[in-house]
Amino acid sequence: QVQLVESGGGLVQAGGSLRLSCAASGRTFSSYGMGWFRQAPGKEREVVVRTGWSGGNTYYADYADSVKGRFICSRDNAKNTVDLQMNSLKPEDTAVYYCAASRFRKPGTAESEYDYWGQGTQVTVSS
Repeated sequence: QVQLVESGGGLVQAGGSLRLSCAASGRTFSSYGMGWFRQAPGKEREVVVRTGWSGGNTYYADYADSVKGRFICSRDNAKNTVDLQMNSLKPEDTAVYYCAASRFRKPGTAESEYDYWGQGTQVTVSS
């Protein structure tokens, strides 16, 4: 079992920044691919970024086009955390953000590929 707890959400003005953190406990964190998802009111949950390893142990992060160049995902396997630095925030970034852990080292975008989910943290960007 892996338990995930997100933190760092809140209210920010457009153009501002927030940093979300996801703390993992349980089984070996470093073996899991990770993803950040978000769900805006009235919309389906969508992937923001997915991270894992390609080839041997080459770390990668694949961002959705809507956040590319503004969001940066980083993970610290020693601390069992994966963070999402969100810059130049827009009102359309308003959503509940979830981190998720996947048994796949190179997870895709489908929610079914992720085995564990956090409870979510609200991010609200005012115009």
